[in-house]
Amino acid sequence: MLDLLIDRMHDTRFLTMLFAGVAAIATVLTLAMPLLSPNTLDKRMKSVALEREKIRQRERERLARGEKEKIALRQSPKQYMQSVVERFNLAKWLAQEEAREKLVQAGYRGQAPYIAYLFFRMVTPVALFVLSLFYVFVVLELDHPATVKIGLCLAAAYLGMHVPYLFLKNRIAKRQLSIKRAFPDALDLLLICVESGMSIEAAFKKVSQEIGSQSVALAEELTLTTAELSYLQDRKQAYENLAKRTDLEGVKSVCMALQQAERYGTPLAQTLRVMSQENRDLRMTEAEKKAAALPPKLTVPMILFFLPVLFIVILGPAAIRVMATQDTSPNTPVTTTR
Repeated sequence: MLDLLIDRMHDTRFLTMLFAGVAAIATVLTLAMPLLSPNTLDKRMKSVALEREKIRQRERERLARGEKEKIALRQSPKQYMQSVVERFNLAKWLAQEEAREKLVQAGYRGQAPYIAYLFFRMVTPVALFVLSLFYVFVVLELDHPATVKIGLCLAAAYLGMHVPYLFLKNRIAKRQLSIKRAFPDALDLLLICVESGMSIEAAFKKVSQEIGSQSVALAEELTLTTAELSYLQDRKQAYENLAKRTDLEGVKSVCMALQQAERYGTPLAQTLRVMSQENRDLRMTEAEKKAAALPPKLTVPMILFFLPVLFIVILGPAAIRVMATQDTSPNTPVTTTR
């Protein structure tokens, strides 16, 4: 049996038929999978609606528990961070107003994220310094002077000082990308709501409920803007806060246009229509830029991965034939006729 399998594995015709069958089955499965997969959009939307109602009910129960529960909520597991920040007075040495704005842009609101940011700005350099000392002096055992080793440890500590800020920038970039992708659709929905007769507050609230399936971050920002439009005395401040929290040029231009529309009495529908078209044109321009940048990016992968394989496929049979002729030509028998 084993010899039969080995002979089959060396049979070119059998291998060709086997690979052709596997390729045919894979093609059929690829074409049939979209037809066999069920459409679960309605089920997902119903589950999201039920989950939203559950969250609302849970929040109402939490708010109805009274001051005792509020005090318990303040005693969070991050209490040790608060004690460390107050003991070392980190708010004085490491506090930055820019850090508060960056935390808000990353979606971290309130005092607790700010305390955590100050705590990690102090702890991360110390932790990386201690780990680098152990790694350099104990694990590696480098044959370099002690000053060089200490310099490497100090460089690791300096890197650890910037790790929280780099993490914050990464979260901001992801959040801004999510908002940027869903913002043109949100503008279209906002335009439909305003043209149907809704006020700008009701339109923001409705759009925040509908856009959550595409971008949770944008839904949060629109919900906060709705609350600020309802409670702030100056509506201009609500639009400015939205622009600061997102820090996107498209959102800033829309907020500026809404401010001017309310100040000078310009129709909101016309303003939103113009801004929606501008945002879609901007997104199309960015897509064209990415498409134009693909050929230079594909040059190196083509040279490293595609061209060698192509040369092997084209020149391989010819090289095999040349090697076969070279192997058989010296061994050809010489026949003599008498």
